[in-house]
Amino acid sequence: MSAFAKERFSRLVLPRLDEAYRLARWLTGSAADAEDIVQEASLRAYRAMETFVEENARAWFLTIVRNLCYSWLQKRKAERLAIKEDKDPADEQVMETGGVHTHTPDTPESLLIAKQETMRLTRVIDALPVDLKEILVLREYHALAYRDIAAISGVPLGTVMSRLARARQRLMQLLEDSH
Repeated sequence: MSAFAKERFSRLVLPRLDEAYRLARWLTGSAADAEDIVQEASLRAYRAMETFVEENARAWFLTIVRNLCYSWLQKRKAERLAIKEDKDPADEQVMETGGVHTHTPDTPESLLIAKQETMRLTRVIDALPVDLKEILVLREYHALAYRDIAAISGVPLGTVMSRLARARQRLMQLLEDSH
């Protein structure tokens, strides 16, 4: 691989590894599998770097991650139904915020309440069907534009908007039911 391609990979892909991990973690529900998926996505991106047309590297790389997640989900569908990994609170914080360096509430009571609400929200999002969860996570946690979400998920813009509306509606209903 040329030095130019290596430089492009370092500039376009490496800064997006945390974001790719969070997406894979949300879609797979497993920290270990998310790491494997991001590693495989990085290898695929690295191999394709010389032919990549630099248009929207973020959407391109997250599309690779997303497609690998769906392949993983297909292969492990039966396993996923039998075994559900419990999330470590530290992993949940990384998924929610992208890191552990966030503003903490002022009192122990407010910290406990915030932690309970975060865990409740994570459980409710995990209960969404994968196609709705994917769109919701890409929009709300990754702050992607609708067009980028459409490019990543491979669905029309209108489908992105309707899935996002359904995801938000289902999320609100599940949050009400969980109270």
